This record gives sequence, structure tokens and C-alpha cells, in this order.
Amino acid sequence: MTSIYDFTARDIDGRERALSEFRGKVLLIVNTASQCGFTWQYKGLEALHREYAGKGVEVLGFPSNQFKNQEPGDAEEIKNFCSLTYDVTFPMFSKIDVKGPAQAPLYAYLTSQKKNFLGGRDVEWNFTKFLIDREGRVRGRFSPLTKPEALKKRIEKLL
Repeated sequence: MTSIYDFTARDIDGRERALSEFRGKVLLIVNTASQCGFTWQYKGLEALHREYAGKGVEVLGFPSNQFKNQEPGDAEEIKNFCSLTYDVTFPMFSKIDVKGPAQAPLYAYLTSQKKNFLGGRDVEWNFTKFLIDREGRVRGRFSPLTKPEALKKRIEKLL
């Protein structure tokens, strides 16, 4: 695998989607959770999506229940929570493992490209963010502590 476009993922509605459909766009890929202390970041992610979608940026949300069971719901519950609580309109995908033996291939690729802030490869917590350039290359990895709005300059540099 040489870029993000080589992967597919099941969206929140259960449809298999090729990430190649996002070719030529800047992507912000985030593992999410509805019951996390960082869940408020959905608001900032949606704001980024609304501000930059017309300029070629997509936020992609990947729910994961691997950190203290903070995403226990099924796809319908996650979709409803995101829509009703944060008016999320960016693409959301089905719940996946972002680390460990059942790690989704997409996340195996992402974590192989950029180390975490501790120098390791594992996703450290919910709302870890990966910034992807228009050629499908990982250009940045940001900790859950990084607020979505703090990424504006990095996103604009890739546009």
C-alpha cells in the first residue's frame, strides 16, 4: 500500500467505500467516541468540515470502542448521536479497531507512517488525528489534546 487511496472502509450506513473517492482532497482522519472527555471536539471537526469542504477538505470519522468502552453503541446509535448532538455532516464510518491484533488495515497504515507523541505507533486515545495531503500521504499526526481548530494553518498549507 502506497497511499490512503488503496484502502476501503465501511461507512456508518454499512456501505463499502473506496477511499480513492477522496483522491485529490486534503483529509483529516479521526478516531471518535461518543462518551469520551474529548467528544466536544465533534463541534470543531464539523466547523472545519463546513469551512473547508468547498475548498477540497474532508473530515472522516472512525468510531472506536477501544478506549475504556467510550463508544458502546451500534452504528445507528452513533449516527443519531453525532447528528442530533453535534449536527455532524462529514462522513462517518463503521466502528473499527484502531490498535491491537484486530487493527483495521487503514489504521495499520496510518500508524506506520507517523509516530505518536510518545514515540510509539499505537493510537493513544480517542480523537487522534491524521492529516493527509492531496496525494494520499500522511503529513501529520496529532494527539487527542490538539483541538481541531488548531489545525487550520496545517490544512491551509496543504490546499
